[in-house]
Amino acid sequence: MITDTTALCVRPDTLLRDAVTQMDRNRLGIILVVDGQRRLIGTITDGDVRRAVLANSDFGRPVTDLLASKAGTKHARPLTAAVGADHRSYLELLKAHRLLYLPLLDEAQRVAGLVALDEFLPDRALPLQAVVMAGGKGSRLHPLTEELPKPMLPVGDRPLMEIIIEQLREVGIHRVNVTTHHQPEKISDHFGDGRRFGVELTYVAEERPLGTAGALGLMKPPEETTLVINGDILTQVDFRAMLAFHREHQADLTLAVRRYDLEVPYGVVECEGQAVRRISEKPALGFFVNAGIYLLEPSVYRYIPGGERFDMPDLVQRLLEARRPVVSFPIREYWLDIGERAQYEQAQAEIKQWSAE
Repeated sequence: MITDTTALCVRPDTLLRDAVTQMDRNRLGIILVVDGQRRLIGTITDGDVRRAVLANSDFGRPVTDLLASKAGTKHARPLTAAVGADHRSYLELLKAHRLLYLPLLDEAQRVAGLVALDEFLPDRALPLQAVVMAGGKGSRLHPLTEELPKPMLPVGDRPLMEIIIEQLREVGIHRVNVTTHHQPEKISDHFGDGRRFGVELTYVAEERPLGTAGALGLMKPPEETTLVINGDILTQVDFRAMLAFHREHQADLTLAVRRYDLEVPYGVVECEGQAVRRISEKPALGFFVNAGIYLLEPSVYRYIPGGERFDMPDLVQRLLEARRPVVSFPIREYWLDIGERAQYEQAQAEIKQWSAE
């Protein structure tokens, strides 16, 4: 239990961007908004922040604006408990409401502590299996990929895929499927059955390229949620936060997205017929782009054809047409798609900063 919550508390006039910085510094995924007497006004969670990113919220506004936007939703009033209660009751509340954190209040409703699910289950593994998509040829990285699959290109002193496998293992994911096509033996010779890297690896060979989702149709449908990640991504995304977001929104499929801003180098003219209504000089347009990381429920697999070329956008479209819940999870952490030589060189420079941190 955390009894000194000073670093977790902010005042109502704190700017949202400053509260997020404080949250990231604490690495707990929650901030407590309190008044002058430390009475709890509300909470801001990692999920709240990511929803604010999707809503294009102004992070230069006070945290009370975000609290106000939660009014009338299931996120409006935080669940709390009395300090000094039996710790088993805290665990029961956390599990019953699928919470990661529980603020504790004294008799005057002042913040007196915080309990986290990890305190009770410190070694909890994510209930996931993973699929690393490593079958692409990496044509845009030729000649580097002439003799190596793209996920086996060295980033720093080891292959990119080794970094991905390590990240999966660190969050407790131990069963990993790897889809292969181009130079598959370079992957299997390096990783073997995965035991040397603390995981259990299974290889799924694509005799012909099946797209970004087609190889899933070659696998036995799983009984648990599956994390799918492209094998050419360097990222520090929080997989635990992504799973919590996925479950909170009861999604069949969650796809990670990344903000991408594009500046138009011309004045954009908006017209109604021949009449000019507005002109914007070199506007910046913002989009969310697919980040190549997904969470899939077992029910999704029935929408994937067996042995046919099929891409993730096709799967998303089928789910939407079937009115199944698909949600987006915005990545706030570091993310780099190593698709071209410039990104590969960028990865080499930035992996050194990771090592130094």
